[in-house]
Amino acid sequence: MKRSLALSSPFAPLSVVVLAAILCGCHQNKTSIATQADIAAAQDDARKEVEQARVEARKDVKSAVKVSGGDAKNVAVARVTGTFDIAMAQAEGDHKVAIVKCMTLDPASQQACKDQADAQFQSATAQAKAMRGSRG
Repeated sequence: MKRSLALSSPFAPLSVVVLAAILCGCHQNKTSIATQADIAAAQDDARKEVEQARVEARKDVKSAVKVSGGDAKNVAVARVTGTFDIAMAQAEGDHKVAIVKCMTLDPASQQACKDQADAQFQSATAQAKAMRGSRG
């Protein structure tokens, strides 16, 4: 009986409207809108990844020198591989930052921005691979 009383209450239609408004408001808040802090965090992560790639590249070259006794070919391969890894880390970091920046735009502009970021990433990847192939 209580259930039928609640539904026949004069406030029932109002509560449905309020509930619908709350749900719509929650849905709108879940759209991906990035902030300047998000961009700064993505840039910081990208810098860290590139620096880590540089550290690893230096270690690999030192290891190649040590293991091969300075064999120029092994050292050259280590340098080319390191340069490629750094270029890829840079491309990936730039892509992540660009995607976060796209998320600061209005929803209608985001897809075109993401498509451009993807194209730039593909171009940077192709350049890194070409550079590795020409030196390797």
